[in-house]
Amino acid sequence: MASKQPEAKYSVDNGVAVITLSYPPLNALHPLLLRSLFDQLRRAHADPAVRAIVVTGANNNFCAGFDINQFQNPSAGSGGGIDNKINDAICEVLEGGLKPTVAAVQGVALGGGLEVAMGCNARVVAPGTKLGLPELQLGILPGFGGTQRLPRLVGLAKAAEMMLTSTPIKAEAGLKLGLVDALAPPEQLLSAAKAMALDIAEGRKPRMYSLTRTDKLPPLGEALAILDMARAETAKRARGLRHPQLCLNAIQAGIEAGGAGGLVAESKAFAEAASLDTHKALVHIFFAQRSTKKVKGVTDVPGLKPRPIRCVAVLGGGLMGSGIATALVLAGVDVILKEVNQGFLDAGMGRIKANLQSRVKKGAMSASAADAALGRVKGSLDYSDFGRADMVIEAVIEDIGLKQRIFADLEKVCRPDAILSTNTSTIDIDLVGAKMEGGGAKSAGRLLGAHFFSPAHVMPLLEIVKTSRTSPQALLDTLALSGRIKKTPVVVGNCTGFAVNRVFFPYTMSAVMLADLGMDPYRIDAAVAGKFGMPMGPFRLNDLVGSDIGLHVGANFVTSFSERVYVSRLIPLLNEVKRLGEKTGKGFYKFDAKTRKASPDPELAPLLAESRKAAGLVKEGAKPPALSDADILDFIFFPVVNEGCRVVSEGIVDKPADLDVASVMAMGFPPVKGGLIFWADLVGAPRIVARLRQFAALVPQHAGFFAPCDYLVQAAAAGRKLSAGVPPASKM
Repeated sequence: MASKQPEAKYSVDNGVAVITLSYPPLNALHPLLLRSLFDQLRRAHADPAVRAIVVTGANNNFCAGFDINQFQNPSAGSGGGIDNKINDAICEVLEGGLKPTVAAVQGVALGGGLEVAMGCNARVVAPGTKLGLPELQLGILPGFGGTQRLPRLVGLAKAAEMMLTSTPIKAEAGLKLGLVDALAPPEQLLSAAKAMALDIAEGRKPRMYSLTRTDKLPPLGEALAILDMARAETAKRARGLRHPQLCLNAIQAGIEAGGAGGLVAESKAFAEAASLDTHKALVHIFFAQRSTKKVKGVTDVPGLKPRPIRCVAVLGGGLMGSGIATALVLAGVDVILKEVNQGFLDAGMGRIKANLQSRVKKGAMSASAADAALGRVKGSLDYSDFGRADMVIEAVIEDIGLKQRIFADLEKVCRPDAILSTNTSTIDIDLVGAKMEGGGAKSAGRLLGAHFFSPAHVMPLLEIVKTSRTSPQALLDTLALSGRIKKTPVVVGNCTGFAVNRVFFPYTMSAVMLADLGMDPYRIDAAVAGKFGMPMGPFRLNDLVGSDIGLHVGANFVTSFSERVYVSRLIPLLNEVKRLGEKTGKGFYKFDAKTRKASPDPELAPLLAESRKAAGLVKEGAKPPALSDADILDFIFFPVVNEGCRVVSEGIVDKPADLDVASVMAMGFPPVKGGLIFWADLVGAPRIVARLRQFAALVPQHAGFFAPCDYLVQAAAAGRKLSAGVPPASKM
């Protein structure tokens, strides 16, 4: 049985020392494992019985990279404690010691794992092994020589592409590129690596030193041109981000000054990247995403275990219902798809089939696997099969009366232990179950919300909405299902809009207020998408969702939060003239009939003028306020932060980090900013409060929209981070 302590194990066989990286499950490079590796390498070089060395990994994997937990270890220091000593050791005892080294690689060799393998004098790899340097995904760059050795093994252009996109390659591609020296099946991997190591030791094969090779590098002028192109492309794709450019700086230093000089530059670039907020944000969101599955009062209940969910009934075969059904069958869950008539049912089954065929076309699954998945769906026009459902997910239109009738029926036809859930995006869950027996009292423990985001088989987030009466068992079962269908779950409280939609309702309202103040909607979108980094601006998003949907959803917030909403004529006017967005070819933008490409529409001007006149935010004849792009971003996002603080203070989310994950995964909030609350802490509560009050003074007739909530004001006054949550003394 593999030890759980990080260690490099040592054995000798026929003159070959085999050093095995062992730290379950994927042999991450904990500092203790690195120290043990270098100690065992020194031992092997000093051992007279050893002629060559093989480095391999336990647990059918080589190494998944540096132990990311070190980035959150205060005692490790900046960058997880990575410094020049590690690179020095790789050069001295792995690549350049007395005896040759060969890496025997299978499973994964990613990040620091691949860098260790590249530090060896050769690499024998099992077919299908993943090889890559994904460090930029965490806001850093390769720090164990990857920026120097990879270009010398696969060529400069390919190396830059692999690092800048964090895209791994398979072993077979690595063989063609020169990263891999030989392929061997897993059962022959170790023996093949030993044989190669002895061949090198005895002079039958040359000993290669990746750091000093130049045969794969282009001439200097060509290399600099390649790097210039990479910089320009990166500046477009990763707008405003420093760490990709630091990675290119390190690569260029090695091209110009040689591998040893490049290592020095890499170390400096790594240290700079590790000090940036981007790195802190990406590490935060990495861990936050993994912590959403831990929910107080649910996952910590002694003896409580999830029950298996083998069959789910989905009511409604529209875009949402068919997407949910697709996600379920892809995970091997049987589905009963119910519709009200045969035409709707056929359409729903057709959508599921199309979703699966799309995956086949993209190479994500085989045709036979798609057929098997489709075979797990059974269509139905009644409830006769619902007795075998472990869970029901209702995904019909947002009609309260219809949903109430459905849940009254479900209570009668489903087993008493079956979970009853609704995919509503805004409606109070208790209200949905109000027509069940005793006002829902009998089945209250199994009633919850399962809010998917569209398209449900693609979007990664699942909001699990609990009422005050939802049982821990039902929540635990749904959490387990979310993992099975590859969704990141966030358990949230029951209120209008739950977490995501509630927190972001000021997003569009702020943008519309700016338009009513005289700002150009297209400039607003350009600032939000181009400068802040959202996938699209609020007006383009409205066109994607549909002005009719936006008006309907917005009405719920106007009712629930009347003291802090902004009601404009702009979106109602779009509805009146049937400018609903992409679906009608016109909204805030106009859309090309063939390409669906959006472009500004001059015909929007009269509607803007009418909305501005009705709003009366700017006196007739007066100039609109002069706002910079930075002002626009504060105006839009600080009210969103304010609502996020209310959601945290009310306990709607289990922990503030859950809201960070939800904002990134559902709304496209830039992960490089760490999520909504993490970013707000970087900005600082005092500045957010001050700016909100400035905006309230700018638009005094709507001051309530900007009024800072108590949680935000108190955090600003106390110098407390918003991510700290509600202080224990403040909790009711």
